[in-house]
Amino acid sequence: MKKKSIIIIVILAALAGTSIYFYKTKNKVTNLDTDASNFKYKDTAQIDKIFLADKDGKSLTLTREKEGWMLDNKYKVRPDILGTLLQTIASVEVKSPVSKLGRENVIKIMASKSIKVEIYSNGDKVKQYYVGHTTQDHLGTYMLLTNVENDENYSEPFITHIPGFEGFLNTRYTTDELDWRDRLIMSYIPPQIKTIQVDLKSIQDSSFVIELINTKQFTLKTLKGKQIPFDEDKMKQYITYFLNVNCEAVIDEKLPLIDSLNNHAQPFANITITDINLKAQTVSLYHKYPLAVKNEQYGVDYKYDPDRLYVKYNEGKTTGLGQFYVFGKILQTYAYFLPKK
Repeated sequence: MKKKSIIIIVILAALAGTSIYFYKTKNKVTNLDTDASNFKYKDTAQIDKIFLADKDGKSLTLTREKEGWMLDNKYKVRPDILGTLLQTIASVEVKSPVSKLGRENVIKIMASKSIKVEIYSNGDKVKQYYVGHTTQDHLGTYMLLTNVENDENYSEPFITHIPGFEGFLNTRYTTDELDWRDRLIMSYIPPQIKTIQVDLKSIQDSSFVIELINTKQFTLKTLKGKQIPFDEDKMKQYITYFLNVNCEAVIDEKLPLIDSLNNHAQPFANITITDINLKAQTVSLYHKYPLAVKNEQYGVDYKYDPDRLYVKYNEGKTTGLGQFYVFGKILQTYAYFLPKK
């Protein structure tokens, strides 16, 4: 009887030991998986630098400065694309692990095509991972996390997503400099403006200068100084058009187009804003030749593109692609302001 009891005790002890072992092992694996899949960094308000680099050799650095976020210490960053990236950093989660059968292939593709992401807070690297390709259904993105303590990559990639968002995430980590550059050309509210001059090169007699004595008193003159009567409501409305004027895209300075504009083309209009501190900013507008397909689409043989134009700003250092939808409201003759009869 005693012998039988001892055997039972031994068996129970063995079972207990086995249970403890598997419990600890299970917890260990769970902890490892949690570490390897923790892509999210919620405290984006403390992020002061983001570094992005792809396998083609392109890289860029976004840094938080007193005046705002800067790209490679040269250009202001587009607020909308930065906000999207920060929201992604704070919200990205694992959708599912990669199957054992597909893991090797995913890692192989990511080794040749992925974007390295480094996130810094208060000068310290707090997160690093690689953003790979999308899943076949385009509802997930492959990512691989790095252990920032030893700078070694975890062995297991994951399929990631943002809960509630249907789509892929890798385009949010673009390494194209032009995608990140701010597209704001000018932005003024009436109290900041001293004068607005619109110089229409082909019809200079219709060009004009607006002077803001204050936000309720204005003068309208030709470029030669002739006083012109105006409708006050139209004047007030027109001045608001100079708030948040953006281009559609920034154009690469290395393209032959830029050299052609700089050395051969003449602007068809110059818009000069002088602020109350007497600092002037001139925006020059250039015609864009139309695409043949566009003329076919509209059934009209346009000499110039009716929808888009080129814009030089930032003291002529930056060229953007603009829309007449935006600039058409600004490109008025003084007749626009004349009182109704």
